[in-house]
Amino acid sequence: MSRTVRFHEIGGPDVMRLEDLETGEPGPGEVRIRVDAIGVNRAEALFRRGQYIEPVKQLPARLGAEAAGVIEAVGPEVAGFTEGQAVSVVPAFSQNDYGMYAERAIAPASALLRRPDGVDAVSGAAVWMPYLTAYGALVEVGGMRAGDVVVLNAASSSVGLAAIHTANRVGATPIAVTRTRAKRQRLIEEGAAEVIVSEEEDVAGRVLALTGGRGAGYVFDAVAGPGVAELARAVAAGGTLFLYGALSGQPTPYPAFDLGMPALNMRTYTVLETTKDPERIRRAAEFVASGLRTGAFRPMVDRLFPLEEIVQAHQHMESNTQFGKIVVTVAH
Repeated sequence: MSRTVRFHEIGGPDVMRLEDLETGEPGPGEVRIRVDAIGVNRAEALFRRGQYIEPVKQLPARLGAEAAGVIEAVGPEVAGFTEGQAVSVVPAFSQNDYGMYAERAIAPASALLRRPDGVDAVSGAAVWMPYLTAYGALVEVGGMRAGDVVVLNAASSSVGLAAIHTANRVGATPIAVTRTRAKRQRLIEEGAAEVIVSEEEDVAGRVLALTGGRGAGYVFDAVAGPGVAELARAVAAGGTLFLYGALSGQPTPYPAFDLGMPALNMRTYTVLETTKDPERIRRAAEFVASGLRTGAFRPMVDRLFPLEEIVQAHQHMESNTQFGKIVVTVAH
């Protein structure tokens, strides 16, 4: 039996329950993992609330798409992984099919990455999704390179921080946007070239001033909603506004017509674009692993919670006070 988090109704953090369930044996293309640490993501909170990009198909439902642990059993048709191997699970599947919030879990082998030497379970649960998201959108899809300017909204999130580090690694200039002054100094310490406090400043005006009126080649936004009209003003001609989340929960307009039809590229991005493509995930994993080896990248862990406090972990995430990644640990 394995303690496993499920929810029997759509709702807030308190609908989650820790239940004893049979894990079962891995099927074709699957492995069973002893889970040691779990990365908590906004997608899980949205899925639980019935607000994610895919609906909950059946209740009770499981949660979790990112974890680190050790392979306990390997199913048929799995190549390249063996029992006893330390791995990370990255988001590459539907939470309707698999859930990592558990002491033991079945995972598709296609969602596994070998944990590099020196990367412990907490780091292995915290590091991949943020850097795969930032690299996948800005470098793989966007082609960001030395000399480019990138504006990062919600910059104190784990993805925002990974995007700061990624921009610096390729020689681009990261401009962080944060709602209040509380996190300004820490963002500077993490490598932001400039920090714009959106409650106090005109974001687009500051970006235009900092870029000599040209605007930024990239804007990376997890919030969406009405604020995209302001962010779009900050995009340089031919630049791209990436929407990788919709934290506002409000309708998102297409602002280019109101702005006089500038040469604006606006597209959504999810980490699945990277993790479900074998060549992209290979390049991304090497990019992140090499950054870890050099010290350019590192897991940014905000707080640790034991599995028994999964409700409190989600409450903390929804408070929007964290700086970096929330990780849940599993005792065995």
